[in-house]
Amino acid sequence: MPCRHNRCDKLTGLGPYAKVPVMTPPSASLAASSGVPWAALIRLIRLRNQTGTALLLIPTLWSLVLATHGLPALRLIAIFVAGSFLMRSAGVILNDLADQSFDREVARTKVRPLASGELPRSFAWALLSIILLAAATLLFFLHPLVMWLAPVALCLAALYPFSKRWIPVPQAVLGLAFGWGTVMAWAAVQARLDLPVWCLFAAAAAWAVAYDTIYALQDREDDGRIGVKSAALFFGSLTWLAVGAALCTMLVLLGAAGWMTKIGWPYYAALLSVGLFFAVQIAELRRPVDPHRAFALFRAHVWAGALILGGMVAGFLV
Repeated sequence: MPCRHNRCDKLTGLGPYAKVPVMTPPSASLAASSGVPWAALIRLIRLRNQTGTALLLIPTLWSLVLATHGLPALRLIAIFVAGSFLMRSAGVILNDLADQSFDREVARTKVRPLASGELPRSFAWALLSIILLAAATLLFFLHPLVMWLAPVALCLAALYPFSKRWIPVPQAVLGLAFGWGTVMAWAAVQARLDLPVWCLFAAAAAWAVAYDTIYALQDREDDGRIGVKSAALFFGSLTWLAVGAALCTMLVLLGAAGWMTKIGWPYYAALLSVGLFFAVQIAELRRPVDPHRAFALFRAHVWAGALILGGMVAGFLV
């Protein structure tokens, strides 16, 4: 049977007319019959792995809790949960569209739908348009100030994939993108931007720099080989120190935001607990960390953020 994939010669080293057996997975048969590659689209937005959505959502919930002194409306929570899911999905699509050629050269990402050639770019663009339209619809349920702030979030999400070509620490751009939700959430409640929210924004940005640097440890060798920049490459053996500095900055800024909003002692107890957890991670990063362990350390930050959120709620209840 002739190879059906026009990239088969690159993947297998065989000529374009080599006769090799091709196994068609059940998902591909289903996609062919329906005309829409649902399985590939689901994988494109990382539906089964929502760690990124949680890390984007948690700082917005911090902002809602601090802005309302512990009592955010369920309507606002629902809107920002939906918005976080949609914008994270849009972000990974933009990332895969921009990095399609790079992803083919990295062991961890070469099986992604766009990198592998399983999914045409036209389907990715169509899904991205639908997701952005849905996210824009949510803005009509929020204060008009949020609508003016929203384009910044989209610009930062679109800029991040390209920053990996130019900036030694592209995690800084990701941090701005992941932190901007705090500004939008505060504006949705207060209809203005006060000093505490800028502390929250900077804290969320520093946090993202830290955990995404840990995440980048998975691809350090491949990134160095193909020329993609990352904080893990830039800091090298001092990565543990860079991560530690970012996490310390985060905790100081969160403490300042809490002090300005007159939050109670359980919040500071939560910050102390998270600080001890961070200290253990930093100590581990002083030694070589394999990719599986780096991913586990990265995912653990969801629980750290959730503990801080719980401390915020408790801090306003005492």
